[in-house]
Amino acid sequence: MQFDAALAAQDTFRRAETELGSDWDTAVELEATFSSNAGSTAREAYEGLLALSVRYPQAYSFQAFCIFITWQQVTEETIAHHFQTGLRLCEAFLASPDGKHPEDIEQITELYGSYRDGLGLDEEDETLVEFRKDTPKGGD
Repeated sequence: MQFDAALAAQDTFRRAETELGSDWDTAVELEATFSSNAGSTAREAYEGLLALSVRYPQAYSFQAFCIFITWQQVTEETIAHHFQTGLRLCEAFLASPDGKHPEDIEQITELYGSYRDGLGLDEEDETLVEFRKDTPKGGD
């Protein structure tokens, strides 16, 4: 990747304050727990942040923040579930560019490819590769 997801998360989190209104204090508390812990404590805070994001689908900076911290989860615990979550979040974010920060769109588009790669979605199936080798080309 051409950027640091942790730094991008910090930037987008700061911008999210106005988006979350009365839930901002909850987000700050969850983010502090997520950032300063590991293991199940961090995971619970992460899941709390994702739950909060569901309540604010138009909070684009906060949505971007959740995508970036999901990448942090991937690097901490490389499991398919985190890649799938990241993929789903990216798809929802990228569905419409209206009202979103251009840099967020660019970085999330790049992360989207990384989530796809992590799930093996850009790799061709071996059977398909063999099929293409065996398929007659024009003039064969």
